[in-house]
Amino acid sequence: MPTKRALLVIDVQHLFCQGEYEAWHIAQVVGRINGLSGKARSANAPVIFVQHESKGGLLRHGSDAWQLASGLVVEPGDVRMRKTTPDSFLRTELAHLLEEREVESLVVCGLQTEFCVDTTTRRALALGYPVMLAADGHTTLDGTHLSAEQIIEHHNITLSSIVSFGPRAQPMMSSDISFVA
Repeated sequence: MPTKRALLVIDVQHLFCQGEYEAWHIAQVVGRINGLSGKARSANAPVIFVQHESKGGLLRHGSDAWQLASGLVVEPGDVRMRKTTPDSFLRTELAHLLEEREVESLVVCGLQTEFCVDTTTRRALALGYPVMLAADGHTTLDGTHLSAEQIIEHHNITLSSIVSFGPRAQPMMSSDISFVA
């Protein structure tokens, strides 16, 4: 029986897609995410959009900054889920949702590489989900010591090097990811 995959799109929200907090190469990354979500929908794989929120400040639920990016293609059958920590599983319905849909592996993409993408990928591995990390489908902002490009490259290497959980993270170019096993 083929492995059922789901696409997890993390925090592609207005705050990180324009202006002061615009992530590196965000337009290209959003285009790749749209390509992945199109492939997932064609294979009847779940597409899950996760949105980070805070009690106040810029990412307050419902604020303009909290909204999904305007260039992101979201269809009525897609799932939208709210979270309040870098871990998309913590205090959310994600694990239940994946179990209910009999998902066995994840394709992970989105924002921000060193925070929510990293934490969610590690948690997915710890919970037993192999992860295809869209190597060109996640991004961040320049940091104090590393550029966004360096952070992305570092995490593609680091996350794929983790063996202790059992399941592995495999970085793949978005164009090479398939939702049909």
